[in-house]
Amino acid sequence: MKAIYLTLVIIGAILPYSHFIPFLQTNGLDSKLLVSQLFANDISSFFATDFLICCVVFFCFLYQETKKHQIRHAWIYVVATLTIGLSFSLPLFLFFRQKAMERVHAF
Repeated sequence: MKAIYLTLVIIGAILPYSHFIPFLQTNGLDSKLLVSQLFANDISSFFATDFLICCVVFFCFLYQETKKHQIRHAWIYVVATLTIGLSFSLPLFLFFRQKAMERVHAF
């Protein structure tokens, strides 16, 4: 599973940024335009709200699992979500969670 998680980390960073970088090159960091395009129609609003809810769920899961498995530096996954995206931070967290679980079961 760890190899799959790492593959998804790479894909989760490259694919979203392949769309975000051209936006930045054209518009700069225009947050008003970004939000207006994000909620431009019902379909984009559906995906945006679904994503935001998934981020909240992930942060709740992250809080619980970092305590349960004694995973330090949980803030890294929050920052990764806010700067790169959930498609990067979730598999990254799952990779390190898997490592922590294997460490416990190794003893």
